[in-house]
Amino acid sequence: MSDVATTTERRRPTLHRPVPPTPDAHDFATRPYDLVKEFVLALLAVSLLTTGLAAVFSSPDEPAITMSSWAKAAPADVVATAAAELAGTSASATYGPPYNSNAEGQKLLGIPTQKLGGVRIPVDSAALVLQPLAQVSRDRPLRAALARWGAASSAQQKAWATRYADALAKSGGRVAPAAGYGPVPLLADRFLNLARSGGLEGSLTSSGNFYGGDQTRSLLLLSDGAYLEDTARAQQLGGDQWGMMNETGNYPGQPWMWLYTFWYQVPPFVTSENADAQVWGLMLLLTAGLMFLPLIPGLRSIPRWIPVHRLVWRRWYRSRQAASAPTPRA
Repeated sequence: MSDVATTTERRRPTLHRPVPPTPDAHDFATRPYDLVKEFVLALLAVSLLTTGLAAVFSSPDEPAITMSSWAKAAPADVVATAAAELAGTSASATYGPPYNSNAEGQKLLGIPTQKLGGVRIPVDSAALVLQPLAQVSRDRPLRAALARWGAASSAQQKAWATRYADALAKSGGRVAPAAGYGPVPLLADRFLNLARSGGLEGSLTSSGNFYGGDQTRSLLLLSDGAYLEDTARAQQLGGDQWGMMNETGNYPGQPWMWLYTFWYQVPPFVTSENADAQVWGLMLLLTAGLMFLPLIPGLRSIPRWIPVHRLVWRRWYRSRQAASAPTPRA
């Protein structure tokens, strides 16, 4: 029995040495410390640094283009746009899906990708002008013009608006009312007045509920004019000026957009009518190649052929090589 007890005691693990007690915080030397002063100094330093960096590197805060600013800066463009909307010859009226069926739209390898989506956001170009005007009250000439327009056939409406739009284009924006234009000159004039007064803001905004948040129609109306594009090009934001890549002014834009916008600047995309669909397809292909890179023979071997990672992690590889080296015998 004693032998068994002795053996058990020998096999019992040795206990750890007792841990010394934790020193009391009051045993250390102390000195006064002003936490409020540190906070104020840190806040002041960060504020000055943020202001300085923002002044050097940030982009200017350009005011948003509104219907009112558009009408005040380019009234002739507003009148011409209203006539084009009534004639059905504006960019949005002839765009095709998802707004209407007046064009085939973009194609990719002969497949009408834009048309496949269908007309999901139907937009009547004439309603972009007529709907806001119908909300104006106490204007008898306008009411009479709207009634005359509504009573005419679609062919007659198009003829009136087309003649007036052509006359505006030839005269530079100054056309005297004539019988061949029907009620279009008065409608366009009232539309300009409504835009100037700010009453056009929000009249085209609708989202199917109490809070109007759908800006589709108002943005289409604004983009149908020339003022928006002219302003964008003046800020170097045109499509052939690397558009989405740049911010306003001579400031760097979003670097993550360069790969997408790059293709719009080179053939064949720069002259293609289907550039949007083609660039989209190319980016889809490049993204798929990146996703399935480990499965593509040849491409997955590039890291072994060009061992850039070994250069980046050279210290780790050097230490691993030294650890695996055989120890010389004495």
